[in-house]
Amino acid sequence: MTATESTLRPAAQRSGPGLGGKLGALALLVLVLAAAVLASLLLGARNVGLDSVLAALSNVDPADWDQVVVQSRMARTVGAIVVGAALGLAGAGLQGLTRNPLADTGILGLNAGSSLAVVVVVALAGAASLPLVMAAAFLGAALVMTLVYVVASVGREGATPIKLALGGAALAVGVGSITNTILMISKSTLDEFRMWQIGSLSGGSLETYLLAVPVIAVGALVVLSTARACNAVAMGEDTAIALGINVNRARLLGSVGVVLLAGTATAVAGPIAFVGLMIPHAVRLLVGGDYRWIMPASLLAGPILLLLADTAGRLVLPPSEIQVGVMCAMLGGPIFIIMMRSGMKSVKL
Repeated sequence: MTATESTLRPAAQRSGPGLGGKLGALALLVLVLAAAVLASLLLGARNVGLDSVLAALSNVDPADWDQVVVQSRMARTVGAIVVGAALGLAGAGLQGLTRNPLADTGILGLNAGSSLAVVVVVALAGAASLPLVMAAAFLGAALVMTLVYVVASVGREGATPIKLALGGAALAVGVGSITNTILMISKSTLDEFRMWQIGSLSGGSLETYLLAVPVIAVGALVVLSTARACNAVAMGEDTAIALGINVNRARLLGSVGVVLLAGTATAVAGPIAFVGLMIPHAVRLLVGGDYRWIMPASLLAGPILLLLADTAGRLVLPPSEIQVGVMCAMLGGPIFIIMMRSGMKSVKL
């Protein structure tokens, strides 16, 4: 970092914890993630012991019901890790590149766009392969993201944070109504997507989630590469340009990464909202305002939220369960309202 960049760093970055504090925060997140993984395997309508978990990891005995239960929970545990990491990092990237504290893949309509594209493909083609579903999800997310930015850019002040949030919410409602219409017309498609459309980890197989890992890894690397640009954009576009940042290129690159993350997560688990909204704000309390730390922290904190939400959903009304998408909405809805009220006072409209 040059002397000029160091001098111009935002106050949020300068006032954050030191290197030791940030490394400690990441270590803490790793420990909490490990505990959340263990809780996901142990707890549910039928609680199991640690010995059953260890036995199931080596060789499942079909006669041991506890081991069978653990094996069935492994897929959704892996799914929570993969999907949570994707949504947490996607939210951090969106908030950084758009300078919008209200940005989230659900609020800006990316999840809705992915959902519509997936439903259309399955309704037309019947049983579709995972690569085809993921490609449709990418296309849907990219199209809606473009439309949101175009709509929000109308007017003298351009795409302000509040206009992006409101435009995304409006498009999400419109796209969602089209999705629901298709599902109502096609009973077979509705039956197939009944749980998926509210955001669920219970229907995916371990193989499905593992197939999503390479795409999410590519998207994560792309978004992580924009961390320095996010720090510069936080100081204003003019300052970022003065520091040598190609803002348009950074936003285009980041958008590609976000689409890969959000599209893949939606394809395998359905539209799960508010994870990308809550996680970046939570990790800022631990690592400060530097996106070089916010992004990796979001990668760790996203899975923690999804694991805890999924586990809690299994414990609330046993033997029934509340799907993870509903649990996240119950948490994220009030938080979004609070942030909108705060944003109306502190963010330029």
